[in-house]
Amino acid sequence: MNTPAPLTRPDFAEMTGIHDNAVLDRLEAYLTHLEKWQRAINLVGPKTLADPWRRHILDSAQLVPLLPETPTPLKLADLGSGAGLPGLVLAIMTDVEMHLIESDQRKATFIREAARMTATTVTVHNARIEDVTPLGADVVTARALAPLSRLLPWVHRHLKISGKALLLKGAEADEELTVARKNWTINLTRKRSLSDASGTVFIIDDLVPITDV
Repeated sequence: MNTPAPLTRPDFAEMTGIHDNAVLDRLEAYLTHLEKWQRAINLVGPKTLADPWRRHILDSAQLVPLLPETPTPLKLADLGSGAGLPGLVLAIMTDVEMHLIESDQRKATFIREAARMTATTVTVHNARIEDVTPLGADVVTARALAPLSRLLPWVHRHLKISGKALLLKGAEADEELTVARKNWTINLTRKRSLSDASGTVFIIDDLVPITDV
């Protein structure tokens, strides 16, 4: 399979229909900040920085059209945010109340600094996901955090009853789903990832434990 040429800022704008230069400038500032910090902290896979607009910005931004429509700002919880992905990108692009949970202190510091550099208002919880008081979020997001069987209890903890989970999963998505369904009733829709041919977006509108998990 041929590797596609790196996605550029104009390519991203064309693919997503986002032509607001103020937003694009903030996304570019985030990437500049990420590349700077990556030299000292392993925030993302080093190879992904050869195509950052695709691997990080588009990968996160593809969730924007999947967010519920509501007259009031949504409350989002991003689990295991790492470099702030997808949560910080979503906060830059939308009017949401964003909570990012990251247990690693250095990564949490990066997220706070990246939010400051991009003039983005977020709340960073530097703690383990299971130690944060349930957030009752309208939407819970996570990217490459854990297998679905481990991830769903964390999602369930922070998602309100009528909420939606948007989970970015890789090539093992089907196997993970088979295992997870032994313990969970899941109302799930899936979409092919726009940024990774082997990736999948799981959209979960209803999540109910079958057993005590």
